[in-house]
Amino acid sequence: MQQNFQTTYRTSTEVGASHKVLRNTYALLALSMIPTIIGAVIGTNMNFAFMAGSPIMSSLIMMAMLYGLFFAVEKNRDSSMGVVLMMVLTLFMGVLLGPLLQVALSLKNGAQLVLVAGGATSVVFFVMAGIATTTKRDLSGLSRFLTVGAVVLMVAMIANIFLRIPAMQLTISAAFALFSSLMILWQVKSIVDGGETNYISAALTIYISIYNLFTSLLQLLMAFGGQRD
Repeated sequence: MQQNFQTTYRTSTEVGASHKVLRNTYALLALSMIPTIIGAVIGTNMNFAFMAGSPIMSSLIMMAMLYGLFFAVEKNRDSSMGVVLMMVLTLFMGVLLGPLLQVALSLKNGAQLVLVAGGATSVVFFVMAGIATTTKRDLSGLSRFLTVGAVVLMVAMIANIFLRIPAMQLTISAAFALFSSLMILWQVKSIVDGGETNYISAALTIYISIYNLFTSLLQLLMAFGGQRD
């Protein structure tokens, strides 16, 4: 009987801990949207002509800066500095939305497409998070698929920086939308099951997935539903 009590206590404690990580993750995600929106407004009003002279080099520099910030956040994930760096990262990523938003808003129905992409991203996030928190299935097997998928997508994305093939870009966008949706599902499920215990790392992973999902959906909507003059 004592063993059963101890097992029950341990299980309830673990569940309480995972719920706390999940709450903190959602809170940090919500907070991260503020600098993202501010950065997006700044980026939309910026002149990115300096990137036109050397688009490949500019893209590689931006990627290096991004991954540097990713590393910095992960390095400080156990301290309050991790939250500060997360805000810096999300501000920067908001600014990087500028060129895409400028193109979108140049379309006759650009504002509607941005809203649709944002709404669809929210729906996908809540559906994936809802499934992850209620399903009893073991989704740990997704990790191997997602690892391989991440490598393939990264190679394809870097290759298309040099190739600049529109059809390939649309294929990458569709693949990123699917990959990001599954990543949200896997990460939230990992938190619920107690596999992820750091809310900063969890929030970073989910934020990147949401960001990639939004940009991918927006590019697809622009390609298939954009109204040009």
